[in-house]
Amino acid sequence: MAVYTDVAAEELAEFLKSYDIGELLSYKGIAEGVENSNFLLHTSKGAYILTLYEKRVAVEDLPYFLSLMAHLAARGVNCPQPATNRKGEVYSQLAGRPAAVINFLEGMWPRRPNAAHCAAVGEALAKMHLAGGDFPLHRKNPLSVSGWRPLFARAADSADSVQAGLSGFITRELDHLEAHWPADLPVGVIHADLFPDNVFFLGDRLSGLIDFPFSCNDILAYDVAICLNAWCFEADHSFNVTKARALLNAYGRTRPLSEAEQDSLPLLARGAAMRFLLTRLVDFLNVPSGALVKPKDPLEYVRKLRFQQSVANLSDYGVTPAGCVA
Repeated sequence: MAVYTDVAAEELAEFLKSYDIGELLSYKGIAEGVENSNFLLHTSKGAYILTLYEKRVAVEDLPYFLSLMAHLAARGVNCPQPATNRKGEVYSQLAGRPAAVINFLEGMWPRRPNAAHCAAVGEALAKMHLAGGDFPLHRKNPLSVSGWRPLFARAADSADSVQAGLSGFITRELDHLEAHWPADLPVGVIHADLFPDNVFFLGDRLSGLIDFPFSCNDILAYDVAICLNAWCFEADHSFNVTKARALLNAYGRTRPLSEAEQDSLPLLARGAAMRFLLTRLVDFLNVPSGALVKPKDPLEYVRKLRFQQSVANLSDYGVTPAGCVA
């Protein structure tokens, strides 16, 4: 979450008149994250999240994201639900941006995830993958392997200013990923951005998954790989095998990984590291003037990518096939 587009109080109050969610009492921008502009609203009827969709979100994709949340909730996955305005629309326009109002989900995201958090995320991700199995809409992942080289082109000329030799490192890795990316693994609805700040807990209990603007149809195990990178590294950049084991075993108890998924997981984790390295690099080099946002460090994902390049098989994640493979 972040704030790129500011909203005047008068403009917001007028916008909310088209919803049956009460009168605006207060609002504030949410500075975390890097993608869309988000605000916490308090109205006479409760708390809500207002999202203005920016940058990589196309307006024609909004029905996918918003319908998916309703679909998952109907199948027992706890996630926010969009409010419908008086015209029956789940999104409209505010401050020149597509905008949606979503109900507020109770909980806090874990600043220092432990193995129990990772196990809960693994289970929730597997349940989400199963619940999305009959979702009727389809959205191609624009940030999968075919999109990485065009994305890199936006930052290639300046990459070495971030770290010496970074351009060559990324180019060589893209060559490898494009040559070896799997094409025959199970696919379905994935979250594609399930970082700790997109998972809420109440105490030790996972209370919900949020922030679906990257959700799409892609390789299911790629979503697992994204979580390995997002949840299982420590602040000193070391990989925590205990957390990885907890995440993978919990996922596998609900949706066992096939042998092919197991074999491909290290490569998928390399790809997941590349995806976030590239988007962070582009964002780091192109922060809009005046934006209430702190760009995330792309070099964090250089370090994660180098680790994943060293992984030979699932045992390097602390897991035996019996734990998470069908």
